[in-house]
Amino acid sequence: MSPARQAGHQARPPDFSTLEFRASLGMFATGVTIVTARTGAGELVGLTANSFNSVSLDPPLVLWSLARAAGSMAAFSNGRHYAINVLAADQQLLAERFASRVPDRWAGVNFTEGVNGAPLLAGAVASFECFNRSQYAEGDHVIFVGEVERCGHRPGAAPLLYHGGRFYAEHPLL
Repeated sequence: MSPARQAGHQARPPDFSTLEFRASLGMFATGVTIVTARTGAGELVGLTANSFNSVSLDPPLVLWSLARAAGSMAAFSNGRHYAINVLAADQQLLAERFASRVPDRWAGVNFTEGVNGAPLLAGAVASFECFNRSQYAEGDHVIFVGEVERCGHRPGAAPLLYHGGRFYAEHPLL
């Protein structure tokens, strides 16, 4: 526990609206990923996430977060493995599909099986096959820390970007 929390200190209430917070967060340009897994029954699950980050090189750790209310929460919180697929600049439609509530988002999606069964999406610029190492409930999300067991990338491939609520195939300010 941090010294501030031990001493009983708490954060002040926010002096901004949820809309202002969201707009401010939108100024941070990110890559776009689709996190994939299989349920215990073998069903495919996947969702678009831009809350992806590296944590450690040794051991190799990455993190991402998921809303507690997400329909796929049980699959990811109970599963042992998942894959993080970093999307290419030409995969915006796939990002939008996996961010939507379409009934069968996997229809026609081209993928291969990772070593532990998590789908690896064709055309992704990078993939990280992860062991579900730890989870931290914070606010309205759960932070997942994955220990990377395998990874790969396509040298020279351009990533899909997200900034200010929009997708970009090139940096928006260039």
